Amino acid sequence: MKTIGLIGGMSWESTAVYYRQINEAVRRRHGGLASAEILLRSVDFSRIVALQQAGRWDLAADTLAQIGRQLADAGADCLLICTNTMHKVADAVAEKAGVPLIHIADVVGRALTDAGAKRPLLLATRYTMEQDFYRARLAERFGIEALVPEATDRGLVHDVIFDELCCGIIRSQSRQGYLDVIERGRAAGADAVILGCTEIGLLIGPQHTDLPVFDSTLLHSEAAVDFADGPVQQVQRVA
Repeated sequence: MKTIGLIGGMSWESTAVYYRQINEAVRRRHGGLASAEILLRSVDFSRIVALQQAGRWDLAADTLAQIGRQLADAGADCLLICTNTMHKVADAVAEKAGVPLIHIADVVGRALTDAGAKRPLLLATRYTMEQDFYRARLAERFGIEALVPEATDRGLVHDVIFDELCCGIIRSQSRQGYLDVIERGRAAGADAVILGCTEIGLLIGPQHTDLPVFDSTLLHSEAAVDFADGPVQQVQRVA
């Protein structure tokens, strides 16, 4: 089994889900006491959030790229950035590390395509919903038109993520707020829901709506195990 490198801590609430889901998938596949080979680097999320708010994505890219290279040098055979939003800097991280980076939008895009979903509602941080790095990738690579909520609903979704879910706070009224957003998305033509922030699965899941739900955290974790179980890939590392 190859070694999975996780760039986590954004937030650690969802990174803990990654660790559990990856190991549970390995145990399901291999049985007994089998567990995953994982290298995890968890960052101080408050520093990353400050860079996001300041629009200093260049400095955030430098930070995560350096961590990615450290994980690769320590023996990671692939990398996962354990957050959707920071895939805005995924190319810089992959280039610096020189090992395969499993892009969360690609994993979600393949799952949507396999299910025949074409117009999913994207629930995520403002950065992911309002900037084009995520939705454009889904459109260009998979022909998927990701819908986003109206401005007021985007604010609700974003605030619940940062003020509650990233702090380990789960509120039933926030769950209902998200479900109301989903219903408005359905009325606008959404045929599925992307949980496009790695903490949202802590609040809602397939049991809460009859629209197909695609949890990016779970899909990303499963893809990591697929990679770890697959053949060794030779990749030239960047000097």
